[in-house]
Amino acid sequence: MKLEQILKSFEHDITDCEGNLCHFGELNQEISGFAFDSRDVRSGNLFFALPGTHTTGNVFIPAAIKAGAVAIVFQDSFDEKTKTEIKDAISGRNDEIVFVKVQDSRFVMAPASAEFYGNPSKKLGIIGVTGTEGKSSTVAFIWQLLRLAGHKAGFISTVQYSFGEEAISNPQHQTTPEAPIIQHHLAEMVKNGCEYAVIESSSHGLSKKTNRTGNIAYDCGIFMNVTLEHLEFHKTFDQYRDDKANLFRKLDENDHEKTILGKKVKVPAFGIVNLEDPSASYFMKATKQPVLGFTTEGKAGKAAGESSLEAAPLPKIPEEIPYLLARNIASARFGLTFDLTEPNVVDSEQKPVPGKMIHVKAPLPGAFNAYNIMAAMTAVSRLTGTSLELLAPLAEKLTPVKGRMTVVDKGQPFELIVDYAHTPSSFETIFPPVRRRCRGRMICLFGSGGERDTEKRPLQGAVAARFCDIVILADEDPRGEDPVKLLKDIAVGAEKEGKVMGNNLFITHDRPQAIRQALKLARKDDIVLLLGKSHENSIIYKDRVMPYDEIAEAEKALSELGYK
Repeated sequence: MKLEQILKSFEHDITDCEGNLCHFGELNQEISGFAFDSRDVRSGNLFFALPGTHTTGNVFIPAAIKAGAVAIVFQDSFDEKTKTEIKDAISGRNDEIVFVKVQDSRFVMAPASAEFYGNPSKKLGIIGVTGTEGKSSTVAFIWQLLRLAGHKAGFISTVQYSFGEEAISNPQHQTTPEAPIIQHHLAEMVKNGCEYAVIESSSHGLSKKTNRTGNIAYDCGIFMNVTLEHLEFHKTFDQYRDDKANLFRKLDENDHEKTILGKKVKVPAFGIVNLEDPSASYFMKATKQPVLGFTTEGKAGKAAGESSLEAAPLPKIPEEIPYLLARNIASARFGLTFDLTEPNVVDSEQKPVPGKMIHVKAPLPGAFNAYNIMAAMTAVSRLTGTSLELLAPLAEKLTPVKGRMTVVDKGQPFELIVDYAHTPSSFETIFPPVRRRCRGRMICLFGSGGERDTEKRPLQGAVAARFCDIVILADEDPRGEDPVKLLKDIAVGAEKEGKVMGNNLFITHDRPQAIRQALKLARKDDIVLLLGKSHENSIIYKDRVMPYDEIAEAEKALSELGYK
């Protein structure tokens, strides 16, 4: 694509440039691709110099030029050192480099990428899922149900992605990738003949500060929940929730007239909310499109059974909202069953119609998966016109997401579970049902991300201490922080709840060593939970990135203990 065409997609964001380094040059040249990391630049690329946490992307412009970039999009001014290095890099090139200054180089990547890849979201039915917890599983279940119902679909999530074929592992820690990656993936889905795409839409990705999901024509937005998380980025809970609600606002930004598989169609536009979350009404008000709901009346979440915190009363359900209700929820180690009904169904005269009872059975552990399944069934039914009665039997073929309540069984006399839970709220969700069926002791191992929200750390420790007999604190991703000091922040909360360091509370920051400690402590009928790393493929330290696989490490540790 010609550079000139790409620049038109964000021409209103281009600012005046100062100095002899900033000029347009030849705009008729072909752009071969985009890069926002100088190490990924290839000949003919357009390079976006992005602002960083610790430095400015402008310092990487010389490396991008040397690697073959023909155009540079940047923000802010160059210091004298960078100017000199850029001039030196240009002097080694025979062609002219185009420099374009904008107010926000990360923001303009979205319109530029959408244009470069042919606006693929206008050729797919787009489903976005947001929430502090449950996003990855819900995305996976929607994708699976669409395929089981006969529709070709792709998806992008924290754990995996698919261009329409089988799912492959996501090598990044980033839940919602930067805009060029999302638009590339959507374009591949279109190329492969997909009808639908499901996007795990994080608060970071939905924030206007990153604009990763900018220029995506969403048709369905799903809100799972919102709890304390990511305040290092959003600063306040209100801002965190508001950024998530951008997903529902985006439903009003397009006319939902799309060209799918070469045919013009009108895609249904709607939102779906978890009616048990206190913020459900906030999300409902964020869009003009119809909104549907789902609830277990508190029978599958923090309000169900034993809880370490007093459960807040359930929000009142608006009379006008259609919703799914799950009852008779039964969860065991390897599966889940419940009954579905639609209480607010009315006939053409707006008179109540008795809802049908639909039995759902799924090979998914954890009562909380009732929320994820209901959200997925609602989305697929509304988008494709497939009845819930026809979708319900397909739930028996759903497969759990790797690292989401994954059981590791090598014949050991205790249960070993790997899960991604890493927030106080997610602990409140997964611990109660495990505690109820545990005949021995509960041993949990977890940590907290460095350079991230610090307020949650003592809360993590407190919740874990209330439910678990033994708490072991280990590295998650310390990043630039001191690993042991970080874990001591968590220990404060556990100690306030009565745990004693060296007795039933341990800090073993080396995670592989901590896993071995947990397994050696485990006895018959105990349940060991390894939390927080799940599917992730590395542990990030200040000076290195250590390749890591939680499930493989757990299996290796069991093997060392003689379990095959």
